[in-house]
Amino acid sequence: MRPAARLETDWKRQAAEATARGSKSFYFATRFFPPELAASAHAVYWFCRTTDDIVDENPDLGAARVELEQWREGLKYALAGGTNGPAIMQHFAGACSRHGIPSEYAFELIEGMRMDLERVRYRTFDELRVFCYRVASTVGLMMSHVIGYRGDALPYAEDLGVAMQLTNILRDVGEDLGRGRIYLPSEEIEQFGYSEAELRRAERTPAFVKLMQFQADRARHYYAKSMPGISMLKPEGRFAVEIAARVYQGILGEIEAMNYDVFARRAVVPAWRKYGITAGALGRRLLWRR
Repeated sequence: MRPAARLETDWKRQAAEATARGSKSFYFATRFFPPELAASAHAVYWFCRTTDDIVDENPDLGAARVELEQWREGLKYALAGGTNGPAIMQHFAGACSRHGIPSEYAFELIEGMRMDLERVRYRTFDELRVFCYRVASTVGLMMSHVIGYRGDALPYAEDLGVAMQLTNILRDVGEDLGRGRIYLPSEEIEQFGYSEAELRRAERTPAFVKLMQFQADRARHYYAKSMPGISMLKPEGRFAVEIAARVYQGILGEIEAMNYDVFARRAVVPAWRKYGITAGALGRRLLWRR
């Protein structure tokens, strides 16, 4: 095997391992991609996850800002054809080149992570939606280019990203509090008669449950809005995206099933349910074909 090919194989392995560690749901869905498509999806995830970790894993905000700016410059260098950067950047830049991924999405993602360093409170949902777009919709847009699409598919990818990020926010309320972050819009916290003081004390009152139900309904609305876009993706990637969307909706269902007790534990979709979701989606596809 030529050195370049050996290096590419090693990058693919590292990206797949990073995806499996970082998001069991995303990795599960990519198992339904053809191998080369899965490799590109893992390259995108590896870059996005590492960008996120720069902010989440560094307790020193000043150092995180410096590192994030260096990461941004490294991205510019890699996308311009530079070959001496980190493996993550080289592998991601290769995926961007192969699939025509617009560079603006990656830079928007970095700006979303910067928002976590500069502000962690949002007054309205409109403000929060900007954050959701930057940190999640951009990933959906990148994946749309990896898979390929027809027509006006991209707005639907944006909506699916918002739905998934809202699900993340609801699942991680307790974990985010530990980092000093509150993503629930303060305007809506007040609207439901709850308070940030109660939230910081992890009080699961009736008002909190109603607030969370409202947020879950909004996420479901965005999932419903996004569904028509799946049929606009190329067939080889369509099924995997449907599985990812339905598994993430399953996380939302788990949150609801535990009556929004998001302070004590993290909602996950067990493996047997993922396979059940997959079987159901496959059954619907076969019936549609008939």
